[in-house]
Amino acid sequence: MEKLLAMKKLQPRWYERFPRGVPVGIFGMTMAVALLSVFAIERAEDQRQTAQLAQTAQAVASGLERRSNTNTAYLRSSAALFATQQIVEAPLFRTFIRQLHLEGRFVGSDGIGWSLKIDRSDIPMVERIMRAGNKPGFAVRPVPDSGTASVVPVMFLEPDSDRNRRAIGFDMYSEATRRTAMNLAERSGQPTASGRVVLAQEARPSAPAGFLVYMPVYALQPTGGRYPLKGFVYSPFDAQTFLEASVDTARIDGAGVRFYDVTPAGLSLMASIAPMEKSGQTVRRPVDIAGHRFMVEVEAPDSPIFSTMSGMTLLFGLLVATLLLVLARLLTQQAAEDRIALAWFEQQSSIRNSLTRELNHRVKNTLANVLSIISLTRRRATTLPEFADSLEGRIRALSATHDLLTQSDWGTTPIALVIRAELAPYALDVQRHLTMDGPDVELAPNDALSLGLAIHELATNAAKYGALSVEDGRVSIHWEIAGENLARIEWAESGGPEIDAQQKRKRGFGTELIEKIVAHELRNPVDLRFDPEGVRCTLLIPVRRRDGFTMRQGRT
Repeated sequence: MEKLLAMKKLQPRWYERFPRGVPVGIFGMTMAVALLSVFAIERAEDQRQTAQLAQTAQAVASGLERRSNTNTAYLRSSAALFATQQIVEAPLFRTFIRQLHLEGRFVGSDGIGWSLKIDRSDIPMVERIMRAGNKPGFAVRPVPDSGTASVVPVMFLEPDSDRNRRAIGFDMYSEATRRTAMNLAERSGQPTASGRVVLAQEARPSAPAGFLVYMPVYALQPTGGRYPLKGFVYSPFDAQTFLEASVDTARIDGAGVRFYDVTPAGLSLMASIAPMEKSGQTVRRPVDIAGHRFMVEVEAPDSPIFSTMSGMTLLFGLLVATLLLVLARLLTQQAAEDRIALAWFEQQSSIRNSLTRELNHRVKNTLANVLSIISLTRRRATTLPEFADSLEGRIRALSATHDLLTQSDWGTTPIALVIRAELAPYALDVQRHLTMDGPDVELAPNDALSLGLAIHELATNAAKYGALSVEDGRVSIHWEIAGENLARIEWAESGGPEIDAQQKRKRGFGTELIEKIVAHELRNPVDLRFDPEGVRCTLLIPVRRRDGFTMRQGRT
């Protein structure tokens, strides 16, 4: 079975490499198709709504123009009649207007009025005639100044209501917007609308906006080659009433309508019908009323984010995408589990082989270190007890470090634990003064063994001859990161017996072990100095990545 697994290359299939990405990708593609469908549906719906809104705007503009054209026809017929009369008197005006507007329908306007053009010098006479008739309080207002040649006051306005009576006597020529419209009407001889004004029959200056349509009335007999202007027959329009009378609210289906006057400065709002809910989608159409340009704007009512068809399409796409996601996930998971089972059998065989090789390697290294220690100890020892004691201490140092490596499963071992393990026999004595500090640095197994031997030799030497041999002696061990892949450990003794020149020249096994074996194993030189105040030793130890020494890396 192991041979078959070793011979077979377990190359995962493409869908097994991405056990989560494949189901998510299928879900995403399915939802993308659904969203594209929803987008197409919504785009078609938006185009339909835009076309419908444009049609509504055109219908509203046409309705406003029809209303104004009907009124213009009435003004034309009134002007034709009044041109034949020498004087337009109140009974004639009232009778004619009432016959024009059967049942009181004034097609969105406030009525029809008559304004007589009067020379400034004739104002007192006209006021007396009007007061003698049916207008006892008649007066031309505002009072014209000395530079005014003529005025055009309102003489009659039907229907005769309290509201319309407030306009009687108002000089329309005194106001710039009205004056401009009347001058245009006089020059063209056609009905002409004014821009935005506040009607004279309104009780306050801040009243809603309106406009007027003037039709000039000329005398039939020319004077000096021209037909003199007698006055104007006109219709005042309250913009809000005119808009509401011209728009069929049932046909606009909740849309909003705004009526603007087009001025050189821009659009000036005159009247509006609020939409059911604001959407911001608008369409504008120009409206020509008696030669003046107005603008109508239609705003579509707010619609749901998704239409019914889009919602159903999105829901169906979500259901299909979720189903495909579950199926793909089950299939990829099953394939991954099968491959994991096969890989596990292969891994077990490989682990057994690797463990055997690793154990053999570790045992050889340990035996080589023991043999080196025995050889050097034998050459340096003068008596058998000295040989036995030295050898036992060094073997115990190896054993202590081995215990640490075993606890870490022969992985990385912190520097602090190695040093504490070697100095444990001396740290128990309260008379000892040991200080250790440094960052958390992990060492490879072989480097930890070499450090343990070095610390053991330094501690043994200090206990025999150095700072640990007296009560006032101190030993300081400090380590730090010295580079990207290097750690520096400094051993410093103080307060011990003074080291003379003869001791400096005498180099024992510990010195040779540190300067040769440890330096060779660490692949960095060792700086060992016998200063008068105490021994100082600096070790440079490589800090290697775990995958540089672990043979079983990645086998979980």
